[in-house]
Amino acid sequence: MASNFFENFSDRLTHLDETGEARMVDVSEKVATRRQAIAGGQVRMLPTTFAAIEAGNAPKGDVLGTAKLAGIMAAKQTAQLIPLCHPLPLSKIEVQILPDPELPGYQIQAEVITKAETGVEMEALTAVSVAALTLYDMAKALEKSIVIESIRLLSKTGGKSGDYHH
Repeated sequence: MASNFFENFSDRLTHLDETGEARMVDVSEKVATRRQAIAGGQVRMLPTTFAAIEAGNAPKGDVLGTAKLAGIMAAKQTAQLIPLCHPLPLSKIEVQILPDPELPGYQIQAEVITKAETGVEMEALTAVSVAALTLYDMAKALEKSIVIESIRLLSKTGGKSGDYHH
């Protein structure tokens, strides 16, 4: 019964084989094309924490610069963190961390570009996630209740499934 289930869905569940076992998708027959993904998220905090970070008064130092660098480094390590991701040659990784006094907190956005056989959505999402976690780590001495939220894919271009815009 279970075998039949996986056989029926194996075309759509590309990371599962016909027996339901996890597998890395074979992309060797695909053509390398330009792929781009943009992900976003936000980090919400108390106004006093936000003010301290903006003033450069966080105990651990440069909160935003460290978080940005961590996001870039994380995108490059995605295949080592997510079991079935392909290691990709990344052409561009850009992480932006913008103040948002209305939250209060920060909007994080990561753009990743490659020319490869598969997309870079996971790299962009990983960059945002790790940048947000690093921002939390750098500011936790000021506030433990910082909230990381709304991490999501904003857009992707290239590939067989076409373009996506949130």
